[in-house]
Amino acid sequence: MNSICVFCGSSDSVHADYLTAARQMGRVLAERGLRLIYGGGKTGLMGAVADGVLEANGEVIGVIIPSMHTSALAHKGITRMNVAADMHARKARMHELADGYIALPGGFGTFDELFETLTWGQIGAHEKPIGLLNVRNYYAPLLAALDHAVDEGFIFREHRDALCCEAKPEALLDAMANHQHPHEAVKRWMREK
Repeated sequence: MNSICVFCGSSDSVHADYLTAARQMGRVLAERGLRLIYGGGKTGLMGAVADGVLEANGEVIGVIIPSMHTSALAHKGITRMNVAADMHARKARMHELADGYIALPGGFGTFDELFETLTWGQIGAHEKPIGLLNVRNYYAPLLAALDHAVDEGFIFREHRDALCCEAKPEALLDAMANHQHPHEAVKRWMREK
């Protein structure tokens, strides 16, 4: 892996632990020589993860849409900013640039990006690792819902197990480095077998 796309919240009105963890995630990415791909913002966890990378002399590529490319929202100190025409083009560009994906705590946008990435992996559109940084056990309710979906037959166990989840950045990146894409489950899902 050379580039990690991070999905995360942009709200400043969150517990300080989330911001600290995002900044630490950024520092660890840079220390491991991994380029950050993210939404280009300067607020909330988005700004914290980018700042963490920059503080450790890493590379940050933002992908933003015109309506968000404002002085109030866009991070001005990153390595490079790509301006995409719309949200669909933004997500496509982020996916194109990344070798793996991490979701930090966030809201609707983070969930949208995470689930699109999971869905694309499920159908074999990519084989890249996907991880959750489970700060303050934020993702426990989501993981329980995914396990329930497995129990009810809506998600294959292999697809659920392929989602890495750790509370610390180092452990998460280690787990993602050992990712094994569930090829056989993809074939079953796509009814190729």
